[in-house]
Amino acid sequence: MSKVLIIAEHADGNLNPSTAKCVACAADIPDAEIHVAVFAGNSESVAAEIASLASVSRVMRVDNEANSNPLAAVIAPQVVAVADGYSHVFGPSTTFGKDLMPRVAALMGVNQVSDVMAVLGSHSFKRPIYAGNAVVTVEAAADRPVVATVRTASYRAVGNDGSAEIESGSADAEIPSHTRFVEVQTGASDRPDLQTAAKVVSGGRALGSSENFDIIYKLADTLGAGVGASRAAVDAGYVPNEMQVGQTGKIIAPDLYVAIGISGAIQHLTGIKDAGTIVAINKDPEAPIFEVADIGLVGDLFSIVPELDAAL
Repeated sequence: MSKVLIIAEHADGNLNPSTAKCVACAADIPDAEIHVAVFAGNSESVAAEIASLASVSRVMRVDNEANSNPLAAVIAPQVVAVADGYSHVFGPSTTFGKDLMPRVAALMGVNQVSDVMAVLGSHSFKRPIYAGNAVVTVEAAADRPVVATVRTASYRAVGNDGSAEIESGSADAEIPSHTRFVEVQTGASDRPDLQTAAKVVSGGRALGSSENFDIIYKLADTLGAGVGASRAAVDAGYVPNEMQVGQTGKIIAPDLYVAIGISGAIQHLTGIKDAGTIVAINKDPEAPIFEVADIGLVGDLFSIVPELDAAL
């Protein structure tokens, strides 16, 4: 039997949806027993959320004042300490997971399996390579723990019909002092988080300026959607880089993705390949984005978008 430990991602007392998607991935491992560990200053509310996830049999609370802010350098040695006896250690392929899991793999002396998109067996996985243009099968060593990040865009979150037991644990690990929390700087927004939003509206370089991005924000607010952007729009300074969608930005899988003024470079398409319905608006009928779009509108975005917004 495989024994899987998933490292929960959370913020402000709320569980990140990426954790439920990691559970979905782990559930594909034959005969897997799934536990989730949450590292926090006080994990009571988060642990309760995790306990309700389907397929999870145990939740481990590792409460420590040092874990009040999720620093990878601080959490990694604690993960290694509690991971003894587990065959798999999973984390989400998010900013949090990409920072934490390589450290865990290094401390455990194993190679990390990155961006797992399908489970073929207990030690066999599929992951994308070459900007998502190819998929490779990876065989992990059967005699060593598997440390992996899960490509959350490839999985649907498990349901909330579970009733896992919650236990308090401790990590016998030396917490490093060379890394310390200073502050979090983030833009305030009432819009859905880009990485977990069910609907996303993205703008490209064709918008021409940061001021013109207002029509993207307006349509997104009408739809109740998150807002993204192409790399070209970010590089042009229209929006901050945390809004970038694509291989070097965020890989997302919303139910609805609206691409406005985005040509469809392969790096961008990599980030949206798992989206449900893709709507593209572009004045160039030969734009690559139309090759993957379910619905395409050819025309001036400055005319189409306001009309679309008014009709909704």
